[in-house]
Amino acid sequence: MTALTQMTHSGKVAAAVSIRRGTYDRIFRFIRQFDTQDMASKYALAEGRSMVLDNQLN
Repeated sequence: MTALTQMTHSGKVAAAVSIRRGTYDRIFRFIRQFDTQDMASKYALAEGRSMVLDNQLN
């Protein structure tokens, strides 16, 4: 699982997470935006873990 961040035009940071499933990665982008890359990364990893643990990737 890898957290991905990107600066938006408004100066906020967008968050996404990449989760490997077999030979492919699935990328999930989140609507919520953050003030720092650290906050965005932590959010993305927490959401990704939750999806994996709740078996929501099928």
